Amino acid sequence: MAGLNVSLTFFFLVVGVCQALRRLSKRLLSPGAYGCLARELAGSLQLCMSCLELRMLTEIGPWGGGFGPDVVLTLLFLLFMVHGATLDGASANPTVSIQEFLLLGSNLAATAAKLLAQGAGMGTGWALTKLYWAWELTPFHLIQNLIASECSSSIHTSLHHAAFVEGTCSFIFHLVLLKLCRSYPMYRVPALAATVTFLTYTAGPFTGAFFNPALATASTFHCSGSTFWDYIQVYWLGPLAGMLAALLLYQGNIPRLFQKNLLYSQKSKYKIPKARVAARVEGDEMQWKRKEEKSNSEPRA
Repeated sequence: MAGLNVSLTFFFLVVGVCQALRRLSKRLLSPGAYGCLARELAGSLQLCMSCLELRMLTEIGPWGGGFGPDVVLTLLFLLFMVHGATLDGASANPTVSIQEFLLLGSNLAATAAKLLAQGAGMGTGWALTKLYWAWELTPFHLIQNLIASECSSSIHTSLHHAAFVEGTCSFIFHLVLLKLCRSYPMYRVPALAATVTFLTYTAGPFTGAFFNPALATASTFHCSGSTFWDYIQVYWLGPLAGMLAALLLYQGNIPRLFQKNLLYSQKSKYKIPKARVAARVEGDEMQWKRKEEKSNSEPRA
């Protein structure tokens, strides 16, 4: 349990440092620069370092520390609860940023800046976590350093099935995100955390259940066992296809590309009861008859 306590301390430190970085950058930078760069960089840094440490516990903890998947899944749920409460609106996920662009929520320059900040945050998080593991504060980290150079791919199924799994996870995640985007944080954050935990539990044995291209790139692209193009298909094209499918199902169209609704008919938001329509028609007919009778009764010159 000593190793688990060290990891918990690491999680608290990462969240605290990233929170301080957000507050400092909010004071020094303009709102635009903060929203597109600093906020996404801090959020990606926090997400990457936390998930890498948690992945290490997932792989080594069951036989090195004696705790099972229930501990890891509980930590995952709590971590995403904390992420949802502290990220300050950052997505730390390229597919979410691209979805905002397709929904006309941000322009091309802002989206590109977010993607660059997410990549920089994930890369920095990976480098700092490796440095932290090199200190070997626990037996977990010692074992992680020994096997780090020989890590294997997270794809444990066929390539097409792996891409389908990541795409399905992304589809479900984005569908829940779209449904809850206007909900109160007290409802949205636990729902998203529960969704991520369920998807990780279900799809983790097949692909690791990243459904976040930047996080997958930092976590598994350097491991042997799969080619770079295999990783691109599974961890980039799969989640992007799932996001597009969720957006099309929820909206009926993709606003950035076309305005016509492809799935749902455009009906009036307010429906008029049939009885009221019939009464209105009868009233129009009576008014027209009265006008006609009045015009007939008038003397002709």
